[in-house]
Amino acid sequence: MLESARYLRDSTRMAVDPFSDVLTLSKAEAVVTGGFTAGGPWSIRFPAREKIKFFAVVKGSCWVHLEGAREPLLFETGDVGLLAKPRVAVLSSDPALEPVDAMSLFSNVGRNAVAVVGDGGDFGYIGGHVMLDPIRGKLLADILPPWILTRAASPHAAAFRWLLDRLIEERTSGRPGSQLASSQLTQLLFIEILRSHLGTARPMPAGWLRALAEPRIAPALRLMHGDPARSWHLEELAKACAMSRTSFAFHFRTVAGVAPLTYLATWRMHLAERSLRDERTAVATVARSLGYTSESAFSNAFKRANGKSPSAYRASVSGLDKTVPEQTNNAAPASETAF
Repeated sequence: MLESARYLRDSTRMAVDPFSDVLTLSKAEAVVTGGFTAGGPWSIRFPAREKIKFFAVVKGSCWVHLEGAREPLLFETGDVGLLAKPRVAVLSSDPALEPVDAMSLFSNVGRNAVAVVGDGGDFGYIGGHVMLDPIRGKLLADILPPWILTRAASPHAAAFRWLLDRLIEERTSGRPGSQLASSQLTQLLFIEILRSHLGTARPMPAGWLRALAEPRIAPALRLMHGDPARSWHLEELAKACAMSRTSFAFHFRTVAGVAPLTYLATWRMHLAERSLRDERTAVATVARSLGYTSESAFSNAFKRANGKSPSAYRASVSGLDKTVPEQTNNAAPASETAF
């Protein structure tokens, strides 16, 4: 009992999580837009969309041929994909078949509905997209690879199976709270897709995403994200990572693509942009909260990074909607209900 109480007490002080910081700052919200079942021979062409798409095969298998790819990929039950860049995608039972345009095929299917193609008995699929803040969402969108594929046989398979089973159950049960439960499960599914990519053995290019996945510099990232206003010194950050100053600086730049203190300055600018857009806090207060000794020092740094003074930036974004267009209640395009 004492151990349980101690765990509950300690668990309230959660460690700083830089990856969660990036997701929160980007206002990343995953939503399922629909799906379809299919049977017999079928082939569907989905248009390219300017948004992050994800999908999962929940029954049977299909071929997925992405625009620009040499060969189609076979997706089987439990396989999950995320398409971060606009590409035409053809899903089919046989890649040799001539595809039908999704817009015409799903024109009479309502939003969040499950369409039926052919006899609908062999194959099942759900899809959705990720909504991002129209400005800060670029922080996440720009660091994602064009395409992420997680196989059902991956180390994350158990989590995916559980999430997909629960998601289907919630979407079909009609129980009280099923809509909210589906939203939360979809968000977890998106996070698991990203985790599976971060944990991959495949090399990633230098940048934010690789930095967030690198355990050797994780202590330094947690320090900078936990207290961005502090005047961190390279020696402190290197010591936290149990590395020499030179080794730490070299490894950090190799992984992140920038020097440690440049990373910190960039993160401060992202936080400043959020404060200036979402809050009416005085510029001087924003400057102090991020560790700048004066409003003028902050203003100069902000203008170097954004090309505008803090006041001009605030004025330029004040009229923008706080959400992307997909978050409105407007009807989605017909093909959105399935892919």
